[in-house]
Amino acid sequence: MNVALLRGLAVALSLMAGTEVHAAGRLTVEDAWIRAAPPGAMMLAGYMVLGNAGDAPVVLAAADSDAFGEVSMHRTVEEHGVARMRPLERVSVAPGQRVVFAPGGMHLMLMQPKRALHAGDRVTIRLMQTDGAATPVEFAVR
Repeated sequence: MNVALLRGLAVALSLMAGTEVHAAGRLTVEDAWIRAAPPGAMMLAGYMVLGNAGDAPVVLAAADSDAFGEVSMHRTVEEHGVARMRPLERVSVAPGQRVVFAPGGMHLMLMQPKRALHAGDRVTIRLMQTDGAATPVEFAVR
């Protein structure tokens, strides 16, 4: 092959690589809160509104916190007139979409708090995405 042609091809490829656009999700979190519970409660619930300001889906796979022994995602469902909690393996947030974690629906189950939490306290919970990203979110106890 012609050397000039090879150089031209190399320049064209490098220019294309420099302008390559990657789609990416961008997780946003609003109104993150934990319901205050009576002293000695071994399970609390966390709520929030998730958003995606990016141009690709964001998929949550887990959550964790130094303030709790275990954190998991759940959904409350009604079966035969009885409310039951079912674990969520993943929660997907499409671009421009909002996903609400609220009482009676999706929520974070916060097991074995490592200290008593009172209204006004703040707790950090990390939201883990399937792409490996971790988003620390400050939750207000109320």
